[in-house]
Amino acid sequence: MPWTLDRPPTAMTHLPRPVLDKAIEIANALYAQGYDEGRCIRVAIAVARRWAERRGYFATLPRQ
Repeated sequence: MPWTLDRPPTAMTHLPRPVLDKAIEIANALYAQGYDEGRCIRVAIAVARRWAERRGYFATLPRQ
């Protein structure tokens, strides 16, 4: 099932918008390669978080 910003996986709804965009992009690419949905979501979240951390994105977010 391809995911969109309007219909992201439930596990991704807590992600900030730029990280969510990247996670959905990664998850859809993995799914197209034949990975199961659960693995796509887990890997996509981890990779998108690393992507954001390398760009200093989380350092600019206010603490909650």
